Amino acid sequence: MGFTVSAFYKFTPIPDCEGLRAELQGFGEREGFCGTILLAPEGINGTIAGPDESVRALLSRLRGDDRFAGLVSKESVSASRPFRRWKVKVKPEILTFGAPEADPNLCAGTYVKARVLVIDTRNDYEAAIGTFRGAIDPRTRTFTEFKNYVAENLDPARDRKIAMFCTGGIRCEKASAYLRAHGFDEVYHLEGGILKYLEEVPGSQSLWEGACFVFDERVAVGHGVTPTGHRLCPCGWPVAADGRCPSCGSAATSEPTCRRP
Repeated sequence: MGFTVSAFYKFTPIPDCEGLRAELQGFGEREGFCGTILLAPEGINGTIAGPDESVRALLSRLRGDDRFAGLVSKESVSASRPFRRWKVKVKPEILTFGAPEADPNLCAGTYVKARVLVIDTRNDYEAAIGTFRGAIDPRTRTFTEFKNYVAENLDPARDRKIAMFCTGGIRCEKASAYLRAHGFDEVYHLEGGILKYLEEVPGSQSLWEGACFVFDERVAVGHGVTPTGHRLCPCGWPVAADGRCPSCGSAATSEPTCRRP
């Protein structure tokens, strides 16, 4: 049996996180889900896997709630169980950034469907195996370091138009809210992120080069959101099946076990 993998998020006020957590946890346990959903007062963020019918039932339940209307799901298929366990957690933020002014519920950048791509808001180990042609890599080790990159490299008086992208859209949406809060007026981010781009744009027409790191047992995917055969080095960096780690020089591990948080 294959697993339908769904990645989704939405910034929306959720005052009753604990009640929703209990409901979603129970639903997933009954339906045999694996993966993680994070809930916070600012919204929801999840990557889940399970039987196709059950995944669609959960998405339908969420979209039936006005707070999650229009929830976008980036979907793919995994031949094997892509996560070890099922958990729904309540956290202070669905994406740790540590900047209260970066609230997409109040202000954020503008979605861009076209190929206006400038800054890769992902971390160094993600960009190392793939990114968009001509994109700027800030070389951050964690998303919280993006604030330092902005302070040291960007100027609202000089950088009039900024476009960003990330894996599923959540990081660049929060980053765009941060930029808007710090005086950058024209800020864009790729709707649906890299995953939606790889799902919809054929390789022959694509500006994407390499593989896209994902936080599950597949490690990385390519066009068509299909696994690329990458493995995870013991140091935590993704490595091509026949390559060596760009961080420590080791060969790929034999098991594609993702231990990234």
